[in-house]
Amino acid sequence: MHPLHDPVAAMMREVAETIMMPRHRRLAADEVMQKGPDDPVTIVDRESEALFTARLPVLLPGSRVVGEEACAADERLIETLGDGVVWIVDPLDGTSNFAAGEGAFGIMVALAEGGVVQAGWVYDPVRKRMCHAALGGGAFVDGARVGTPASGGEPPVAALATKYLPEAKRPLVAAAVAGKLAEVPVPGCAAEQYPRVALGENDIALFWRTLPWDHAPGALFLEEAGGRVAYLDGGAYRVTERRAGMIAAASPALWDYAAALIAPALR
Repeated sequence: MHPLHDPVAAMMREVAETIMMPRHRRLAADEVMQKGPDDPVTIVDRESEALFTARLPVLLPGSRVVGEEACAADERLIETLGDGVVWIVDPLDGTSNFAAGEGAFGIMVALAEGGVVQAGWVYDPVRKRMCHAALGGGAFVDGARVGTPASGGEPPVAALATKYLPEAKRPLVAAAVAGKLAEVPVPGCAAEQYPRVALGENDIALFWRTLPWDHAPGALFLEEAGGRVAYLDGGAYRVTERRAGMIAAASPALWDYAAALIAPALR
């Protein structure tokens, strides 16, 4: 585990217990706002990010925080992720679910240096489950080391976030995977989706949006558990890259299988 695992995990649990869960299914109407179409933000997102922004740099002098809400206010911040030591924070992943009072949500934190993710944390406040990974150091759930299952089902179980695909591409993907993947609903929350793949509930996930706060910690967790996360052309995921379309799979073989089906439909 990363040397800073314990204090970061403790901070995430504190945010969950003092800011997030007291407002679960108790948000007032004026505590939910819209950043854009189908893109809500709540008072929980903002208060949580404020706490992380103030306190994470104290753990590692010289580091700074780039959070989802700060980037919403100043889009230029996302271009600085390759500079120095950066905490990448999604203070409430699955905001739509949280605001609706149903579905999965979580907290995601990653630590990157020079654009390379060194450690990641994914916390489920309902299950009180902490997923953690350190680059080259393995993947852990509540302190116990984990690995992806040896093989998937037949056909492999896939969660495909097709609602975010270009509309013209959706039927092409549907035709490409018909009978070859067993589709299941997506959770609408990367903090839930990555553990589902790493821990054997799903074999494959397709993402279109690849924003760093949604993927930096979960991608590292899945890869350290033995899976693979890569863009449709096979290029490894990087927090500094701005391109759409990515597949996460429980093994390199499953990634190859999914990419052979899906990538041609999205070209």
